Amino acid sequence: MLLPVGDDNSDRVITPYVNYLLIAINIFIFIFFQWGGVNIAFTHAFSTVPAEILTGKDIVTSGEIFTDYATGYTYELPGLQPTPVPVYFTLITSMFMHGGWAHLAGNMLYLWIFGDNIENRIGHFRYLVFYLLCGVLASLSHVFATVIQAQNSLIPSLGASGAISGVLGAYLLLYPGRKVHAIVFVFVISIPAVLALGIWIAFQVVSGLGLLGGEESGGVAYAAHIGGFVAGFILIKMFDPVKQAVRSSPFIERRRIR
Repeated sequence: MLLPVGDDNSDRVITPYVNYLLIAINIFIFIFFQWGGVNIAFTHAFSTVPAEILTGKDIVTSGEIFTDYATGYTYELPGLQPTPVPVYFTLITSMFMHGGWAHLAGNMLYLWIFGDNIENRIGHFRYLVFYLLCGVLASLSHVFATVIQAQNSLIPSLGASGAISGVLGAYLLLYPGRKVHAIVFVFVISIPAVLALGIWIAFQVVSGLGLLGGEESGGVAYAAHIGGFVAGFILIKMFDPVKQAVRSSPFIERRRIR
């Protein structure tokens, strides 16, 4: 078990207002619109549905009746709901919703640790555009993977994981040697970012291989994680005003000399 809990922020020169705002919006929507994850109708209305993206049309399906045989309780799971915005806009709305408290907490922890460094590097506005673009490309990666792997294209997807994966890709390129503080079993140690994030992306790739058989691996859209990571790793070269990512080796970190 390796859980990042912090990193070196000694070179921060700006307050990461956008990163704080993104975290606040995610929490606000989950609590007040998704009602802690129980407002399935809202969640299904604003999630990304691959079939809708592919056709450009809003799709509404009937709910399904389920019975919990342990308790005998019968309940209805709402189907796909009418989307009050153009379906392509769900590529953005879906990245601000989550499937549960653990999903939200894990994503926000990674965004809190790694997002501020990227915002500090490229500035507030560039960071916002970069984050949203990575999220959209991550969702599109999931949509195309659904088609290629012949999965159910009516299953909605949601979460900030794709956009945050883009942040991690940028972090790995810009700060491979930066120390990341992580919990390993019961110990807190400091390891290079290339190791901490290398383990993370290796897990995504290995887990994503399970999708080749056409099954959703535990309901996780690993194609979005991988697509977002690759997008962030590549696009940060365009967003970095220092152009440091272009001039230097991807695995050599330089510092500004004042």
